[in-house]
Amino acid sequence: SIPQEILNKPGRLTQEEFAARLETVQREYPWIVWEEDGKILGEFYLNTRLTHSQTLLPMIHALLSAASLTLEEIGGLAVSVGPGSFTGLRIGIATVKGLGFGRKVLCAPVSTLEALCRNIGEPARICAVMDARCAQVYTATFDFDGETYTRVTEDEAVSLEELETRVKKTQKTTIFVGDGAEMCYNKMKALPNVRLSAENVRFQRASSVGFVAQTVFSKGEGVNVGELNPRYLRLPQAQRERLSRMSEGEGK
Repeated sequence: SIPQEILNKPGRLTQEEFAARLETVQREYPWIVWEEDGKILGEFYLNTRLTHSQTLLPMIHALLSAASLTLEEIGGLAVSVGPGSFTGLRIGIATVKGLGFGRKVLCAPVSTLEALCRNIGEPARICAVMDARCAQVYTATFDFDGETYTRVTEDEAVSLEELETRVKKTQKTTIFVGDGAEMCYNKMKALPNVRLSAENVRFQRASSVGFVAQTVFSKGEGVNVGELNPRYLRLPQAQRERLSRMSEGEGK
């Protein structure tokens, strides 16, 4: 848990001045970042097999301590709300709710896929892809002209075949980013207009969640902690399997 000296130090910055970002959508990539006036004060990145319960709160404690900051000095919170692993999303959102509960701190719910696209800083069509299993990916596409990110497609779950058909239709260079990027690139690398993002920018980064959150706050679209909910693009596996069994039973 976070020590009381971290929790209780007085003082507070505004949403624009200071925001905490949490990214916990995949077990391998939990981290936290803090920003002040657009400046990244610190960011924590892990790619291990440890669980969120083992890493998340200790990282918050370590980063707050290193930055000489307390929770009371945080004026805004941001978190990826999906798509992603069902457990990771619930843990990340529950953690943010715990940090903001009773303090009337506004939160920025951020699309995991939109944040992934913010990892890429060169003009291109950016295709965020996360492995959704069963030959499907969670995906969203943005165009970046060097200054502005423009959404091309909404967050959705599609088959690899459908995604390949879409990529074939565009003349723009498409950069794959996300944990499904290598899989998609290997399937489509014969196409002349596809590229695989570099490994150091391929996976979820809390700083990119923060950049999206700045836009959310600037538009006045922050929400209360009680309004944070995961955005699932399909039912959990257990529910899908149950519905499948029920459907098979009805067919007999």
